[in-house]
Order: sequence, then structure tokens, then C-alpha cells
Amino acid sequence: MAGKRQRGGRARTPDAVTAQVAGGAAALVPDRERPKAWALVVEGAPQSHVDLAEPDHLGFSYQRRLGHVIDLVAPPGMPLRVLHLGGGALTLARYTAYTRPRSTQQVIELDSALVDLVRTHLPWDRGWRIKVRSGDARAGLAKLPDGWADLVIADVFGGARTPAHLTSAEFLTDVRRVLRPGGDYAANLTDGGALTFLRAQVATVRAAFAEVCLAADPAVLRGKRFGNAVLWAADHDLPVADLTRRVATDPHPGRVDHGHALSSFAAGAPVTTDATATPSPPPPPHAFG
Repeated sequence: MAGKRQRGGRARTPDAVTAQVAGGAAALVPDRERPKAWALVVEGAPQSHVDLAEPDHLGFSYQRRLGHVIDLVAPPGMPLRVLHLGGGALTLARYTAYTRPRSTQQVIELDSALVDLVRTHLPWDRGWRIKVRSGDARAGLAKLPDGWADLVIADVFGGARTPAHLTSAEFLTDVRRVLRPGGDYAANLTDGGALTFLRAQVATVRAAFAEVCLAADPAVLRGKRFGNAVLWAADHDLPVADLTRRVATDPHPGRVDHGHALSSFAAGAPVTTDATATPSPPPPPHAFG
């Protein structure tokens, strides 16, 4: 994967790696600012960013927000059992393994061709306890034993949209089953405009868990821009103040809503069920360009 060397010993930036995967045209694009870093792009939508030299570097804002969740769910360095629904380039699994050694993780990724592409060109440390399974996220969730996970992270996109069957109250019932008592759930979602999908997701998660908070770019939460939002939920008090400070000091600062502000955000939104679920809205043209 190393680029050719130019005169004087300076390494040329490596070329992008392209492949056809189940989700469409995929590309691993080198980061010109970080010599060992790559972005995964599928059908023009950025999916993941990985720095092979620094697994604790999270290049995308939504990844940093999920990284904050991973940092705050337990004391620093404490191993966790983590289930990742959706794999991408395994950025968050790598981050967890690097920052919380001896963690045990399972990744469920539908696109086996994508897994092969990442495994070949962005290999991870074989000493890390990361097991990758190919298959549908909800079907894979159903196979896990009760109380297995300390943390479940849902980051599933098909064609840049969250599949409908991963947005319902019934889906969250199975998430709760797989979580140990006191475990945590986090989800990466996208929306824009009227935020009808995101408001319904907040209402659905709030119906399933006692405590919920939402982190996103303020422009996204005002409906001014299409983008990512991260939900964090549990049946215990969440470290909202710590999360708020971290999100506010990110390279691209965000906002955290909780309590009354989140209730107001989701007011009137229905709880999503299997019977009413729809995929998240498609991104508008040029959303990532």
C-alpha cells in the first residue's frame, strides 16, 4: 500500500484503492495530511476514516462523538464488551481496542466484499479481540446471548441511509436484551430539513431508555444542513456535562441536547414501530461534495 518514492527519498502519496462492493462503488482514499490515514467512500458518501499509525485518531465529527461515548461509558482503560452494528472500516472497533486493551468486540457487517477490501488494505492488529461477522445487523443481534454487551453501537448505512428495520421499537427491545443491566446504546443517524426522521428516532429511543442525549452540529439540529447526529441512551445517568464539554471543544464544535431541550425537540413525534418504520432520508445532491 506504500506509495512509490520520489527523488530525494520522499514518498509519493499512494493511489486510491477502488472496488465494487455490495453497497456500490467503494474507494479507499489516502489522506494527504496523514501518511498512514485513509477515508472509505461508498457511492460518493464518506463512511469511515482510519489512521493505521494512530488508531485513536478519529477524523470525522460523528466518529469523534461516538469516541467520546466510548471514553465515557466506563473508567479509562477498562475493557468492554462492545457490539458494533455496521463495520465500515472498523474505525470505532480499532479505537476501542487501542484505548481499552483486552476489550472483546463483535462487528456485524452486511457487506462481505467491503469487509474483504478493508481486511486486505487496512489490516488491524491480530492481537485485538475483534470478531467480524458477515450478515444483517438485526439478524446478527438476535443471535447474541442476553446481557452480552456493555455497549451497542449502531452505525449502519445502506446507500447512505439507515435501513428501516434498524429504527424501530422492536429493534431496540432486542438491543436492550443484548445489553447487560446498566449497559449503553449509541447510534449514528443522519437527517436534515424538517428532521422528521431524527425527531421520531429520539422519541423511539426515549420510549426505550430512561436517559437519552443527542449530539450534533447546531446547523443540523436547526435543520439548516443535512448531517450526522449521535444518540446516546441508557437506564442510568449519563455524563452529559462531560460529553457537552468534549463536543463543544471538538475541531468542528457540536451541541448536546438532553432533558427538557430534547423533550422539546421530539415533542409530538411518534414512536417508530416495525409496521411504520422507513429508512432515513437520502442525502441531498452534493451533500458530501
